[in-house]
Amino acid sequence: MKTKDRRRIGRAATRAAWIWRPPEAPGLAALGSAEGRRRFAKYWVTDNLQNGLDIATHFGLRLAPVETASGIGARLGRFSVPRYHAVMAKRARKNLRKLRPDLSEAEVDAMLARNWDNIGRLMTEFSTLDRLLPKGRIVFAPGAEEVLAVARSRPSILLALHLGNWEVLAPAVISRGIVPTDNFAPQGSRARNWIAHKVRTRIGLKFLPPGMAAIRPALKILKEGGSISMFGDEAVGNRIMAPFFGRKPHLEGNLAIAVRLARHTGAVIVPGYALREGGCRFSIHGLTPVELPPEESPGARLVEDVMLLNGMIEPVIRAHLDQWFYLGSKLN
Repeated sequence: MKTKDRRRIGRAATRAAWIWRPPEAPGLAALGSAEGRRRFAKYWVTDNLQNGLDIATHFGLRLAPVETASGIGARLGRFSVPRYHAVMAKRARKNLRKLRPDLSEAEVDAMLARNWDNIGRLMTEFSTLDRLLPKGRIVFAPGAEEVLAVARSRPSILLALHLGNWEVLAPAVISRGIVPTDNFAPQGSRARNWIAHKVRTRIGLKFLPPGMAAIRPALKILKEGGSISMFGDEAVGNRIMAPFFGRKPHLEGNLAIAVRLARHTGAVIVPGYALREGGCRFSIHGLTPVELPPEESPGARLVEDVMLLNGMIEPVIRAHLDQWFYLGSKLN
């Protein structure tokens, strides 16, 4: 990869230019200071108590029927979000009133309840992810197979959305002969990182490193005819980056990265998403694959290309706000 190529992509996504490193385990030498003792106790005692709880919960849910595991999450979501995440719940209500001014207050309440239900379910469904497709819990909507055939035939960027339970997209596309290399998003604890890696590896996913370190291998994969996956909608620091929802477009997010990668490799951009169809059942949907139009000079169409992608994903998210993970993030 040429240095000028790295600069071009880096300018499109400066907020992602970071290198993730796992937390360093403090040794016995840390006990020599008050701050060191605090870090030592947190890493080896407090964090490990939470790690043990996370692992026990994961394996406990794996023993449960998929509908039971999902139902536990639904009850937890409806109970905990309005009580323990009141700021997020308040923002979600405010966003709904702005994005769907046609809704009555009762309809807003009902949509919020469905959103909290969905958030809770997707958390506990993760432990049963490898069982959903074999048990017939994932189906392909009309046209989805044809869209995946395009992705299978050439280098492709699978542009996913945080709708329903987006984790079911991976086993679905893998079952159709596409094995995308996914972005690795570090979790909040060592146990959750281990669980996430174990579950996703079990279904066959491969991983890109987090942050700026992903660009070089992503370009290599695409140039060799492979596929990568990334999200078109996103929130950074609890602030919604995409879709734009009428706000001024920017070039600091995944939409710009997807365009840059496609321009440099000739890859097709394939937007897709999963919807919850009641309980623990899902449908896989594909949007028209995007062949970026010619441009007069490198980067000349960057804003137009980003708006093209935004124009595809925004209507889908507006239509399914009750299943959108970022409904409670900051819109302004």
